[in-house]
Amino acid sequence: MVSLYPLVKNETIKMLRKRRFQVIILIVAALIPIFVYAQVKITENSRKQLGDADWRIRAEKRISDMSNTLNNNIPEDWKVYRKVEIQRLQYALERDVDPESPNSVTFTSTFIRNSVGLFLPLLVAVVSADILSSEQSTGTIKLLLTRPVRRWKILTSKLLTLVLFVSLIVFCTAALTYLISGLAFTYGGWGAPVLTGFQVNGDQLDTSHVHIVEQWRFLLMELGLAWFSCLVVACMGLMISVLVRSTAAGMGIMLAVLIAGTILTNMVSSWESAKYLFMINLDTISFLAGSIPPVPGLTLDFSLTVLAVWAAASLVVSYGVFTRRDILG
Repeated sequence: MVSLYPLVKNETIKMLRKRRFQVIILIVAALIPIFVYAQVKITENSRKQLGDADWRIRAEKRISDMSNTLNNNIPEDWKVYRKVEIQRLQYALERDVDPESPNSVTFTSTFIRNSVGLFLPLLVAVVSADILSSEQSTGTIKLLLTRPVRRWKILTSKLLTLVLFVSLIVFCTAALTYLISGLAFTYGGWGAPVLTGFQVNGDQLDTSHVHIVEQWRFLLMELGLAWFSCLVVACMGLMISVLVRSTAAGMGIMLAVLIAGTILTNMVSSWESAKYLFMINLDTISFLAGSIPPVPGLTLDFSLTVLAVWAAASLVVSYGVFTRRDILG
């Protein structure tokens, strides 16, 4: 009997030799300074308009500006967003908690929150969409299957390798974001208070479950949800890699599905059945901040359940096809 450890070790070495992971880290390291610079310019423009005003003054001005636009001829979705945001800012003022305390921790938190819907899944798709298809297209999978190893063990080793690299991608992205953004902002703020537990019902903000947590705890919650969403994408990528022999076709399918999901998120507010699509549910972090869900009535528990079902279904298909298909022929 062959244990999984040498198989996982072999898959990890193969993954590193492809240099996909190294390229991903370089991409992240190159893009983060751009986002940091953009945030610095936003902060500077805000200070030019309001000077070094207290955050309460800035929050009150935002409330005033958004309130003035509610009577304008704007789409109903925009009005709902403004109404909810006004209530959120008012709640922060009442509890004296700055929702936008500028430091590298809050920047990292915001970056991960904005990345979980598309950026991080795209990075995961790069390493998952060809983990098996590349070996099928080159024929190296035949050499692997000639060894006295059960097929389910081979696929499990690839799955465990994906779990490892998904974890590394999420961790390295957060670490690089924190380290790079700290050069422009302060490295403090780990213990800053954060409001979480908001729930949106129509255009009303439910604050009955709101509580305050430390910034480090909130960031860990975000990373956990981001990791789970990325793991689901990895399972989908593994399935595509099993079903499609072409690496280019597999990556193309994953990229098209993820990008289409981002587009759909902004268009499906009246399509209730869309809440069963895994792409619509990837942005699990938005529920922590009480953002308006893409489909009314969508909740964190429901999204996690839908994602878990998609991941399980992907694994069932992957194992079913891989263990039965004639690959040696």
